[in-house]
Amino acid sequence: MGEKTEKMKANQIRKHFFQGFQAGIPIGMGYFAVSFTLGIAARKAGMSWLQSGFMSAAMLASAGQFAGISALVVGAGYGEIVVTELVVNLRYLLMSSALSQKVRRDRPFFHRFFMAYGVTDEIFAVSMGAEGKLEPWYMYGAIAAAAPGWVLGTVMGVLLGMILPARAMSAMSVALYGMFLAIVVPPSKKDRIIALVVLVSMGASGLFALLPALKQISSGFQIMILTIVVAGAAALLFPVRDEEERGSRV
Repeated sequence: MGEKTEKMKANQIRKHFFQGFQAGIPIGMGYFAVSFTLGIAARKAGMSWLQSGFMSAAMLASAGQFAGISALVVGAGYGEIVVTELVVNLRYLLMSSALSQKVRRDRPFFHRFFMAYGVTDEIFAVSMGAEGKLEPWYMYGAIAAAAPGWVLGTVMGVLLGMILPARAMSAMSVALYGMFLAIVVPPSKKDRIIALVVLVSMGASGLFALLPALKQISSGFQIMILTIVVAGAAALLFPVRDEEERGSRV
């Protein structure tokens, strides 16, 4: 009986892992294209392919890495770089808080530390979009498919980026936006509330880009403000009960 139970658990782990891996494949492809430009920037800053690859493997954060490279170029001190990274990447704290509420409560706490490594905008989107409670193995699968694309793209950008024509680089720079649309559009078609939240977020983001007073706010803080205001309003107006709460009321 015990052996049968262990086999069932192993099958469930494989199932969730490969579901996450499948969801992470297009993310990895998009990451490869975008991190290629990151590799070119790293090379211009004097970084080797090994240093750049290690940087991307240690921190999956495009805005944070570009900010760090820019700080290195202008000769910023370690303290300035640390503060810059904290500010730029602060939005991941909000994403992690949301993910922690979706993870199954009976899963060991240490999973949250390993999952935190892969909290990016895109992996967060597919993980939150997974049906039911989130299994850590689903997110591990998504990370396993996406992270190598980010690291490999960075390395290839350092080694080969200067060879590509400017038009090719310009086309690659928009790949991540197309991939993110591919993640957001399908759930929006299925749920009117999600579609409304997406449209409101796009409109509010446009205001931040157009209004002079809001333009001065850094992109990291813009995302934090929009997340708190829009997501908070949606949670208050359209609350969603989790599976455990629904089961207790049946």
